[in-house]
Order: sequence, then C-alpha cells, then structure tokens
Amino acid sequence: MPETDPIPETDHQARARSVVEAAYPSLVGLSHWIHANPEVAFEEELAAGWIADWLTSAGFEVTRGMGEMPTSVAGSFGPGPLHVAVVAEYDALPVIGHACGHNVIAAAAVGAGLALAAVADDVGLRVTVIGTPAEEGGGGKIRLLDAGAFDGVHAAMMVHPAPRDTIDQQLIAAQTLEVSFEGREAHAAGAPELGINAADAFVVAQVAIGLLRQHMPAGTRVHGIVTHGGDAANVVPAHTEGLFMVRAPDVEGLDELKARVMHCFEAGSLATGAQLAVKPRVRYANVVQDAGIMERYRVHAETLGRTIVPGAESGLGPVSTDMGDISQVIPSIHPMIGIDSLPAVNHQRGFTIAAASAAADQAIHDGALAMAWTAIDLATDPALRQRLMVSPAPRSLLR
Repeated sequence: MPETDPIPETDHQARARSVVEAAYPSLVGLSHWIHANPEVAFEEELAAGWIADWLTSAGFEVTRGMGEMPTSVAGSFGPGPLHVAVVAEYDALPVIGHACGHNVIAAAAVGAGLALAAVADDVGLRVTVIGTPAEEGGGGKIRLLDAGAFDGVHAAMMVHPAPRDTIDQQLIAAQTLEVSFEGREAHAAGAPELGINAADAFVVAQVAIGLLRQHMPAGTRVHGIVTHGGDAANVVPAHTEGLFMVRAPDVEGLDELKARVMHCFEAGSLATGAQLAVKPRVRYANVVQDAGIMERYRVHAETLGRTIVPGAESGLGPVSTDMGDISQVIPSIHPMIGIDSLPAVNHQRGFTIAAASAAADQAIHDGALAMAWTAIDLATDPALRQRLMVSPAPRSLLR
C-alpha cells in the first residue's frame, strides 16, 4: 500500500508539543532524580516535594496531604468545564528501587500537565496532576478517591513503563493478606513434644496452596513470603508471620479464590494446633479501560512512532494496580509504554537499570505528549466531550 502523509498537527497539539519539548531536558532530570533517590510507599517526601514545587512554579493550584497522606500532591490548572486527571506514581520497591519505573510515570504526568495547562483556556479544560503515593501495595489512589481528591474528574489517565508498548495489558484484581500463626515454644531437641510449631503451619499451608494451583481458574495467582519463621534453630517456633497475595481477573473471582486460599491457611492451623490470624490489606480492583479514550491514545502513540503490541506479546503477564479502583468509577486508561527492557521485566533489577535508560527517557516525552493530545481530543471532540460530561463525575468510591 502507498504511504500516506501524516495527519498535520492541530494548533493545540503543536502548542502541547512545543511545551513538552521545551521542558523535556528538565523532565528527564526529574525522572533521574526520583530514580536515584528511591523512596518506598508512604515515604516519598523528595519525589512529592519536587512535583509540588514544579507544579507551583508553573502556576498550578497545589494541594498536599490529601487522604491523610503527607506525600500526596495535586496541582490543578484551567477553567474547565471538562476535568481531566493525569495520574503520577513515584514510590519505589524495597531493595530493588525503581524496578517498576514509577520515576517515568511521574515525569510523564508532569509533562502532560504542563502541556495541557498551555491550552486549557482555549479548549475548555481543567487539568489536575494527582501524585498518588504507595501504589506498591499501599493503595494510595483508593485513599485519595475516598477522600474526594478525584471529585469532579471526568476522565483519568496515566502511562506505565513495561518491556513493550501495549494497550491491553492484563491488569487484574489483587489483595494482600497478613498471615500469622501462634504456637508454643519448646526445646527443639529436649522436649519437642511440648511445642506447637508455628513454622510447620506455614509449611502445611504452602503445600496446600501449591496443590490448589492445579485447580485455580486461568489468570489467577497466589504468591507470598514468610517474613518471620522463628527465632532460633533449637527452639520450636512459637510465632510466624507472612505476606501473601491473591489475584484474579476481577473482584468477584478474587473473593472466590481468597476463600479457597483461606482454607489452606486453616489447614495449617488444624494440622499443627497453631492459632491462625489473617488481616486483609487493601483490595485492588481490576482495571477497566475506556475504549474510546484508549483508541485516541493509541492513534497518538503510533503517530509518535511507537509500536503497540498485543498484551500477550508485551513480555509481562497479569499485574495489578490501584488505578483499577479509579477506573471502576471514572472513565480511565492505563496503557503500558515500552522502555526496551527485555529480557528484564518489571520488578527485576534489570528493569531498574532500564528505567533510567535512553529508551525510558524517550517514554517520558512520548507518554506526556500522547496523554496531552488524548486529553485535547476529549475536550475538542463533541461526541467524546458529551459522553464524558453527561454522567455526573463520581464523588467517592463506594466500597
């Protein structure tokens, strides 16, 4: 087929591009600062401060400490009435740092916010960059949703680094369980019959979970770690603790699988006599991608030269995010943007290195611009704008 000429940029798109490209060196600097100073969930003081300072200097109305989280930040600009949220993440993983590339997410979100602020008055848009702490297990977005930080938002978007670009990544529901067993200590050699072995309870539970896997539905996952297995080799362990995650394609399937996993932990208690205690942590819903918004993002990402592959070819299997809870009540997109990391994938040390590479830096530019152009479409396309504004924007998360 003959090549077609590229569609010329609109004036608004050209203005957005000029802003992103002017800010690009500084956005890369922001990404690299965050990358070099990894902060785990709820401790992202440097990252949140840098983002707040940047948005303030750009004329945004900035609020911090929403949802009783000191490291949350939101900056708003523009008259509206259409209100688009660009979501930033910036927490790192323990030990392996930014092995999920949240530094790229943060810089791309700031870049998109700056670009949209430049056209907000002309297109009737309000843009809010929302910095969300503790995506890695803390559920910061859920706290912000409950606290009203997303009130009045008609659409939300973010980009997330991955090995390759895809718009249909499996983003499934998940819940972490804090599990503990209480037994009774005893001399492991001199009087083992007097002990109740809390470590054995975990062994029984893990064997049961392993056997359960052959009967689990496709797309589900169970995995975890024992964080405390005893105190001395010659003492029968009286107290053990662990963290386990249950994942399923949706929240209904998650609840069903969690009940079966609970039976495995109960088996450990029954077999050993140790007392079981389980404390559920925050639950993440599955992501519901808005097809109309995502199609606009796809077009713009490809215009910028990115190659979108099917989720099954992205190099990454099912993962979970608290953006799922946002997407359940607000039209949202969560595309994955490639940083050429293979053979390393998310949550590997190789991905940490890739998150500060030239490919990751390019993802900041392309992610910021593709999101900005998508938001401009939402504001200027009558059908899209009408659809998003007809239904009242959600005020809180009903859980």
